[in-house]
Amino acid sequence: MPLTKQELRICPDAVALASEMAEEFGCLATASVATSGQFTVALVGGSTPKAAYALLAREPYRSSLPWAHIHVFWGDERHVPPNHRDSNYRMAHEALLSKVAIPPNNIHRIRAEHPAPEAACSYAVRIRTVFGLRHEECPRFDLVLLGMGPDGHTASLFPGTAVIHERAQLVGAPWVEAFNSYRITMTPPVLRNAKRVIFTVGGAEKVETLYQVLRGDYQPDRYPS
Repeated sequence: MPLTKQELRICPDAVALASEMAEEFGCLATASVATSGQFTVALVGGSTPKAAYALLAREPYRSSLPWAHIHVFWGDERHVPPNHRDSNYRMAHEALLSKVAIPPNNIHRIRAEHPAPEAACSYAVRIRTVFGLRHEECPRFDLVLLGMGPDGHTASLFPGTAVIHERAQLVGAPWVEAFNSYRITMTPPVLRNAKRVIFTVGGAEKVETLYQVLRGDYQPDRYPS
């Protein structure tokens, strides 16, 4: 089912969008740690998130956020090793995680250097372990960060892929024909179950798709976002 509680914020440019993303991250992290003792977040790749991560690595966020109680995951990953230029982990590590006092044990990356089905399975086990879940339970992240491609994909849920309809598994390993490669991605039940989901979408080439996602008919196979 589509989410019904939405808030739309329009920023004047990419700089403002990254700043808004960093501020929201900081506020949610502080509030979550104050109430529950930890903050669980699934990161996203992309240029706007990279700029937001760079802001979080600077003052005032670097010294004021409760990094020791923040657990970082990834919503999806390309099927590449962690030192590859296309790795979402590498981007977040270079822009943010290597520059703040977050314990290494709080960084839960997808082992995408392994065969894709194995990486998906091991990541699901990792999520269940950190959240203390029974087999049938779904994690409830405090925040999931997402982007959207011009084709309407989000995370690695691409139009027409079977993983869009996954209901049992927490993590999938879809083959993406357009890139001739596998991806590893959290599945819709996990993304939808988060306490807060934030999409950051920028670029004129995404305007029509965004309109369809926000105002058009519910077509998850065409617009997974």
